[in-house]
Amino acid sequence: MADFRLAAEPRTEFGKGSARRTRREGRIPAVLYGHGQDVVHLSLPAREFAAALRNGGSNVLLTIVLNGKEQLALTKAVQRDPLTRRHEHADLLVVRRGEKVTVDVPVHVVGEAAPETLVSIELNTVSVQVAATSIPESIEVDVTGREAGQGVTAGALALPAAATLVTDPDALVVNVMTAPTAEALEAELAEAGIEREESAEAAEGAGQGDVVPEPQDRGSGESMESAEKSADNG
Repeated sequence: MADFRLAAEPRTEFGKGSARRTRREGRIPAVLYGHGQDVVHLSLPAREFAAALRNGGSNVLLTIVLNGKEQLALTKAVQRDPLTRRHEHADLLVVRRGEKVTVDVPVHVVGEAAPETLVSIELNTVSVQVAATSIPESIEVDVTGREAGQGVTAGALALPAAATLVTDPDALVVNVMTAPTAEALEAELAEAGIEREESAEAAEGAGQGDVVPEPQDRGSGESMESAEKSADNG
C-alpha cells in the first residue's frame, strides 16, 4: 500500500469565514484525532490530498507532517461540495504501524460469467480487519464461468493475508442470475410504455379548466429584501 506524505499546517482560527479563507489558499480544513490524543486542527494541501485519494483509494494511508513531526493517519470522513465535488473538510484517524483497523474495502468484479447470465453486485464494499499499513485498495471477485445461481458470498472471498472478515460471511456479495430474454425485455418495455401513456392521459384529464390569475395591484412598489445566508462548514 502506497504511503502519501502531506505537509500540514496548524489552524488557530475557526468558523465559516476561516474555513473559506483556508480553501481560497488552496488548502483543506481538517482534524486529526485518535489514540487518546487531543484533537488537532490543521489544514492540508488540497491538490496533494485529492491526488492521494485518487491514487490510493478511500482507505489511503497518509503520513501527516506537522511541526516537524510525522503521524500516520487514515481518512475517516471527507466532506465534498455537492456541485463542484471539491473536498471541503477531512477527518483523519491516527494509526500506528502494526495496528489493526476495521475498514470497508471496495469489491471489484473480474472475469466473464457463463453465457446468458447477468452479474449483479449486491455489496459494493466488505468490511475487514487488517493492519493499517496493509489495507488493500480492493478485493477481487472472479466470476469466470459461473452459472446462474452460483453467487459469491462474503465468506467465499479471497482476502489478503492476515485480513479478517467482519461482514457476515453469509452475506451475498455478487449474484449471478439468468439474463432476461429479448422477448421478456420487449414485453417489459411495452408494458412500461403503456403505463406512461396512461399516466400522461390521466394527468392531462385532471388539468381541465384554465385558471385565470387575478390582476395584481400595480400601485404597490414595495419589495422584500431576502436575507443572505452562508452555507459554509467550519
